[in-house]
Amino acid sequence: MTDYIVRASAADGQIRAFAATTKDLVEQARQIHDTSPTATAALGRLLTAGSIMGSMQKGEKDIITLQIRGDGPIGGLTVTADSRGYVKGYVYNPAVMLPANSKGKLDVGGAIGAGILSVVKDLGLKEPYVGQINLVSGEIAEDLTYYFASSEQVPSAVALGVLMNRDNTVKRAGGLIVQLMPFAQEDIIDRLEQKINNMSSITSLLDQEMTPEMILEDILGEFGLEILDKQPVAYECNCSKERVESAIISIGRRDIEEMIEDNKPIEVNCHFCNKHYIFTVDELKEMLARIVK
Repeated sequence: MTDYIVRASAADGQIRAFAATTKDLVEQARQIHDTSPTATAALGRLLTAGSIMGSMQKGEKDIITLQIRGDGPIGGLTVTADSRGYVKGYVYNPAVMLPANSKGKLDVGGAIGAGILSVVKDLGLKEPYVGQINLVSGEIAEDLTYYFASSEQVPSAVALGVLMNRDNTVKRAGGLIVQLMPFAQEDIIDRLEQKINNMSSITSLLDQEMTPEMILEDILGEFGLEILDKQPVAYECNCSKERVESAIISIGRRDIEEMIEDNKPIEVNCHFCNKHYIFTVDELKEMLARIVK
């Protein structure tokens, strides 16, 4: 498998960790949405985070959605992932271009600006769980670190990275989430904080061709790292003409009648995969006939 997530434990279960390599799925997203380097980096980070957080869910049908809305030129991003390793997403302004930040890196924080991060977990209950925070920096990893601490009360370290080639294709992408369990001992907490503070950036580790297993070993090896499982991840959109048709029907008779009165086919585009679905006037009439008056 090329893109995958590793789930691990350390310090006799006091630490849990996830690490992922996501180069192929981020490159696929870049091609689908024709994103600029800055937009690729932003979307790639959120896709990586979404894939990891999706893998944390227990139910097969559990869905997690990460949404960022900011006042920067990128506008916002949306990513949806499930527990099986499928993730999809889009950025509101895929063509955003900004100069490098003060560190000489793609300015994701500047592109996003100030705003809100929402995390929606659909666990099959009547109402989804919704957690929301104000963005800390717009750099996404720092924002998610704050989200875990404030909304889920789980001390966490989040690192996300996307490295681009000179031709603006994706060279490396990946990330990790390391979390302390409630029963973690003080000495473990102190040692882990020191280790995290001294670790190299995730992009530099990925650029050394380190695998997720190697990255976790580098950070948690001294804590007795135990690799628990390995899960493939991929960019996949589950849209179909039938699903889009159901969405059209859900808007109600009046709107469909107006579409029919226009006497022209309608086109519906999927935000996640850019597929185009055409519905003829006759198809709209068939939908209308199926709606109970």
